[in-house]
Amino acid sequence: MNQPLAYVHPGAKIAKNVVIEPFTTIHNNVVIGDGTWIGSNVTIMEGARIGKNCNIFPGAVISAVPQDLKFGGEESLAIIGDNCTIRECVTINRGTIASGQTTLGNNCLIMATAHIAHDCHIGDNAIIVNGVALAGHVTVGKYAVIGGLAAIHQFIHIGDHAMISGGSLVRKDVPPFTKAAKEPLSYVGINSVGLRRRGFTTEKIKEIQDIYRILYQKNYNTTQAIGIIEAEMEATPERDEILDFIRNSSRGVMKGYTGNY
Repeated sequence: MNQPLAYVHPGAKIAKNVVIEPFTTIHNNVVIGDGTWIGSNVTIMEGARIGKNCNIFPGAVISAVPQDLKFGGEESLAIIGDNCTIRECVTINRGTIASGQTTLGNNCLIMATAHIAHDCHIGDNAIIVNGVALAGHVTVGKYAVIGGLAAIHQFIHIGDHAMISGGSLVRKDVPPFTKAAKEPLSYVGINSVGLRRRGFTTEKIKEIQDIYRILYQKNYNTTQAIGIIEAEMEATPERDEILDFIRNSSRGVMKGYTGNY
């Protein structure tokens, strides 16, 4: 398991079949699950909880203290699920008193040099591409894809199955199933290719498209659009997920084609 040139604190709990390459440092109060591989020059600090069958590449720093001036040294965690790949020089900070933890779901891919700040919560199967910067308190839904070098403002919520283009500046919430691009960030359609890959039927994709046509392309304000969708469209899990997302948005959702959103 442990190469002679790696350091593992005696208080860390490491499964027997974990592979730890040379020059890696693992601090106290760390738990690492079965089958995980830790590359060279990785630093895993206090509060890390890493699941099974993960691959963490050289230079990554997991569970460093938050880059938050309000952080008072409180105990907190950085929790990584099973089957995650964390590429070179990724940084994932642990939580603050706000939520107590930063979380990464199962089957996530975090590409090189991405940063996930304190109190972020990333859903299962999310892909965060090279150089993405997530500020604190960001929520990313399951199967979301964030393109390279995108910058995500604090407290942003990105919905399930959303796709954000590379280089985007994300200042508003991105609803589920959508594609987001342009500057300022705008709705440019639904993520139909991703939805098909994940087994959504043609009928379900059309339903989602019809909802977003009312929200973004019919010149209604948001309140009007929600009322029309509720009155005219059958209640389904996808419809209700979209409406709940918009109602619960604290920062407001990204604009549409008309610029009125």
